[in-house]
Amino acid sequence: MNISPIAFQIGPLTIRWYGILMAVALSAGTVLAVRAARRENVDEDHLLNLILIAAPLSWMGARLYYVAFNWRDYAADPLEILKIWHGGLAIHGALITAVITGYLYARKYDLNFWQLADITAPSFILGQAIGRWGNFFNQEAYGYPTNLPWAMNIAGVYRHPTFLYESLWDLLVFGLLLVFRKKVPGPKGQLFLVYLSLYSVGRFFVEGLRTDSLMLGPFRTAQVVSLATVFAACALLGWRRSLWRRVHQGHTQRQ
Repeated sequence: MNISPIAFQIGPLTIRWYGILMAVALSAGTVLAVRAARRENVDEDHLLNLILIAAPLSWMGARLYYVAFNWRDYAADPLEILKIWHGGLAIHGALITAVITGYLYARKYDLNFWQLADITAPSFILGQAIGRWGNFFNQEAYGYPTNLPWAMNIAGVYRHPTFLYESLWDLLVFGLLLVFRKKVPGPKGQLFLVYLSLYSVGRFFVEGLRTDSLMLGPFRTAQVVSLATVFAACALLGWRRSLWRRVHQGHTQRQ
């Protein structure tokens, strides 16, 4: 399958599909988050300011995370680190950076971090579902050879389209989050922790099919991080729901 990563050119300016899809993902996520902020009576200016700060920092975090686990490939030519259009972004690096940025911003302006996290959770997963298609145009994030009817032809070899698997899983999680948000009462932060758990479960299994995984010794880094995230998010969710039930039951009894 011969697909160009370049959408179009204007003189010396090259516009790549990856960049277009990242812009679409950011725009869709922003619209979604602003609507959620209005429902939660959260100042949308704070949300927009946070996005303007967190978005570029998260891309930097995604790149640095990837480079850190592939340093041998960049040591000889450090300038290659700046060439993100050659590929090499790690979603876990972006998520870690976004969470740290959001936490620091919330503390600085005395906002509820968990409320902000819930507001942005559906935006995160929708953006990931859209962004994965950038891998399609870059012909990357593919899996082992297979003879399944939906296999993707990469350099003459039919392989698992792992980017597609993850994109479809992300869309499913997005839909579940929208239902969960309406149907399941709970403490602030619940939606975000459910997002982390569900995404990480899917990522763990999809990562097992990839041939370009970042490695941590003999282990796939994304699988290690995904497992740790599932356990941490579930434990934190259980703890926060336990506290919330106690407060809620105490309030009901006083009435």
